[in-house]
Amino acid sequence: MNENVRSRALLEQHFDIAFAAPDGIKKLRELILTLAMQGKLVPQDPNDQPASELLKEIEVEKRRMVKAEKIREPKPLPDIKPEEVPYGLPMGWEWTRIRNIGHDWGQKIPDRPFTYIDVGSINNSKGIISEDVQLLGEDEAPSRARKIVRQNTVIYATVRPYLLNIAIIGKEYDPEPIASTAFAIIHPYDVISNSFIYHYLRSPFFISYVELAMKGVAYPAINDGDFFRAPFPLPPLAEQHRIVARIDQLMARCDELEKLRAESEAKRLTVHISALNRLFEAVRSDSFTEAWHFINRHFGELYSVKANVTELRKAILQLGVMGKLVSQDPNDQPASDLLKEIEAEKRRLVKEGKIKPQKALPEIKSEDVPYALPKGWEWSRLQNVLDVRDGTHDSPRDAIGKNTYPLITSKNFINGKIDFSDARRISAEDHMEIVKRSRVDKLDILFSMIGGNIGNQVIVEDETEFSIKNVALFKYYSHQLTFPFFIKRLMEYLADGLQKKAAGGAQPFVSLGFLRSIVIALPPLAEQHRIVTKIDKLMALCDQLEQQIDATASKQSALLSAVMVNI
Repeated sequence: MNENVRSRALLEQHFDIAFAAPDGIKKLRELILTLAMQGKLVPQDPNDQPASELLKEIEVEKRRMVKAEKIREPKPLPDIKPEEVPYGLPMGWEWTRIRNIGHDWGQKIPDRPFTYIDVGSINNSKGIISEDVQLLGEDEAPSRARKIVRQNTVIYATVRPYLLNIAIIGKEYDPEPIASTAFAIIHPYDVISNSFIYHYLRSPFFISYVELAMKGVAYPAINDGDFFRAPFPLPPLAEQHRIVARIDQLMARCDELEKLRAESEAKRLTVHISALNRLFEAVRSDSFTEAWHFINRHFGELYSVKANVTELRKAILQLGVMGKLVSQDPNDQPASDLLKEIEAEKRRLVKEGKIKPQKALPEIKSEDVPYALPKGWEWSRLQNVLDVRDGTHDSPRDAIGKNTYPLITSKNFINGKIDFSDARRISAEDHMEIVKRSRVDKLDILFSMIGGNIGNQVIVEDETEFSIKNVALFKYYSHQLTFPFFIKRLMEYLADGLQKKAAGGAQPFVSLGFLRSIVIALPPLAEQHRIVTKIDKLMALCDQLEQQIDATASKQSALLSAVMVNI
């Protein structure tokens, strides 16, 4: 079995491996194009007219078109040097340059109505021009509307080329089509397949060439000179058509694999959400147990994708705040007594001048209550359980030196902790002014209330002294009456809903008054501890599941990569 036959056989055998690996189908598409451009995707036919003869025919056609003034005389390019050749080609193929396989049609300033083709006109997943092209009058022409294109022309967006905005002009347009100067134009000579050119421009080899040649940061681009100098592997014309047909066939199979994977993952997520909903809706303990047993029986299948683990994390929090994650203990002090003790402590702090008197919050109405609570729990507003404050909204000046303090915002919340290394520093005077109303102590909670990360929060872990800006501060009337880590888990559950209810447009926010009036489900203090212990244990399990998924995905990708190397 020769090397090319072996490569094609291995490619067929490993579609299943590609399906299993998370990036497998993407890699498989890359492999198909790699093999195609190396002449390993279809067998060669010794009866095909060799590419060397095609190049001679191209030269004849080029001279004829120049003589007829259909195209300009192209500048000659140097021959391909040995160091430019990335791999050997089969018998009958030739290395040439992109400039030698096609031509452009020149440029013009529109002088009549025209069909404008810009980067937004491309359907880059299908390699075609979309239906919503612009029909413009000559007086509406953008300054970039200059390049003439015709049916069968290949266009390649040279700005941000990694987006692969590449297409074939598949039909005649009326009025005439004119493309943006953001495109390189290749109209193939008669002996070149435009589809073969299209696939080459999407191949890993050409993508690597462009990555090395492009310049710029915000809008990287490859200039026309470098683009047309790129080496091009030219097969016989008959083989070009066989390769294109085979690529199309294999890419269709990849499309089917992607569709099957999406359907499988969607089905798994639907089953999982349905199972979780049964947990949430269970009223009797036996129905809850039955729903949980279903998840246990299908655990390996349900939690083989990260999307389901993400949903499981949300469900754990929801079950915790609904009182369904741990059993109730009739010996626990009920939350109603706990609220009375918190209220007594609050009055004592007001009397001692440690906190200001607070406005009474509205009573909780039936429509404020989303679900029934277990025995011993109580509905309360957040401000009645802990003291909700905020930091400064001013912009104190930066300060340097030893007698300065960090000014923390939600941007300094990194992976559930406060990152002091990148925090601004302010003067002691500004710091003292801020802490008059919002001194931060150990175990207080900082809660983001502005921007795209509303609900991001941290528990203060040490005695470091700092100020806060544009974040909410949750302080406790008494640590003995409120368990900080339960409050943190509770607010994690509520965070998603807060993001959706945020006011404002470009800079959404939740107000201090809104936070204070949030209705929360308060368990007995002893149960708060049990819930947090259970949540922590289950979240650790979620961490393990995600690590297992990553490990499995890594093994599958490594296996596929090894197979591809052997091909």
